Amino acid sequence: MMEKPAASKSFLKKILTLILAFGPGIFAIGYTIGTGSVTSMIVAGSTYGMQLLWVLLISCVFSGVLMFAYGNFALVTGETALYAFKKHLKWGKLIAILIIIGVSFGQWNSLMGILGISANIIYEIFVIYFPSLAGYQYESVLTIAIVVIVVFYRFLLIGKYAFFEKVLVIFVTIMGFSFIISLFMVYPLPIEVAKGLIPSIPKVKGGQMMVVAFVGTTMAAATFLSRPLFVKGKKWTIKNLGQQKKDAIIAACLIFLISASVMAVACGALFHQEQPVTKVLDMVNTLEPVAGKFALTLFFFGTLSAGLSSIFPCLLIAPILVADYQSGELDTNSKQFKVITTFACLFALIVPVFGANPIEMQIVSQVFNVFVLPLVILGIILLINNKKLMHKYKAGIWLNIGLIAALFFSCVISYNGVVALFYFF
Repeated sequence: MMEKPAASKSFLKKILTLILAFGPGIFAIGYTIGTGSVTSMIVAGSTYGMQLLWVLLISCVFSGVLMFAYGNFALVTGETALYAFKKHLKWGKLIAILIIIGVSFGQWNSLMGILGISANIIYEIFVIYFPSLAGYQYESVLTIAIVVIVVFYRFLLIGKYAFFEKVLVIFVTIMGFSFIISLFMVYPLPIEVAKGLIPSIPKVKGGQMMVVAFVGTTMAAATFLSRPLFVKGKKWTIKNLGQQKKDAIIAACLIFLISASVMAVACGALFHQEQPVTKVLDMVNTLEPVAGKFALTLFFFGTLSAGLSSIFPCLLIAPILVADYQSGELDTNSKQFKVITTFACLFALIVPVFGANPIEMQIVSQVFNVFVLPLVILGIILLINNKKLMHKYKAGIWLNIGLIAALFFSCVISYNGVVALFYFF
């Protein structure tokens, strides 16, 4: 009788070991699937059904290619992205500075929406148990936002890669299981999924912006630029090229699976009810009658985990990029690190302080993320094809085809982003 519990413990231990063994790809998921991604998927699924699934698929394929390219470059040369841009490329200094400004601005904009949505979700959970808080939404949401950002800032000061990785593993695992289990309870028709893989853009107001937001949140430049630093933080060397490739593929596949699950749940529960989501509270009012309390709780838990898993990477991105540009090494105990992350924390409070709609802000912020993508892709194409740097590991024909296709796609999306923002403002 004692063998079964032992076998059960052994199985759970193996699962836990497998999850904790996940490499720098966990940061890719943390950067990519935050409340920005979840919000975009919920709004798209509830408004357009599965029509934009093709955008998600293409973005995830290109994300996998770029993670692989940046990871390989780091393992072969030992150099990080922006430091290499500055050192080896003509106009490299200017390109690197533009990327730092563009990515930091985009990620900090995302951080505002992430904190706003996370604080609103926690508030909605509190209201269920403490109905008297209903008349104090603004004060409660602002207080929660301040507490959350202070707690995460304190975690940042611990400053160890292994610690960041373990915290992200917990949040990402909860998020992934929450969304995938929700999918078994509320799901779209198979024909809707098949039609979603046929390229088309919704012919309605906001459809073009949603396509750009999808790319901005899934092909996040921060994911690729930070990968060399996280690969180095993992202590990987050129001997880990195969492991790095596998890690990039798994990360891209998980990003697609989790994001598609969110869109599918929103489509199955809300699209046919003609109840598009525009506010955080909409998610409660519309999901509960269709999905039931258990599915709603799971979905909300997943969304909250998505938000919390993104706060770390968003706070880290600016100091990571600046450190990358300077020397390729991140010192989390430096005054520079503390000053930049303090500013990011204060910036994150803008949405809660002004009481803005975090969902609308989150989608607009994702659009800003696409504008530096062409520079980020062009830079790695030039570096990974440099024979003096890469030697026998220079990019092959298939990797180059993938990178050039990604560059073309990013240019088209950036143009559409400019047009979408022009009409928005």
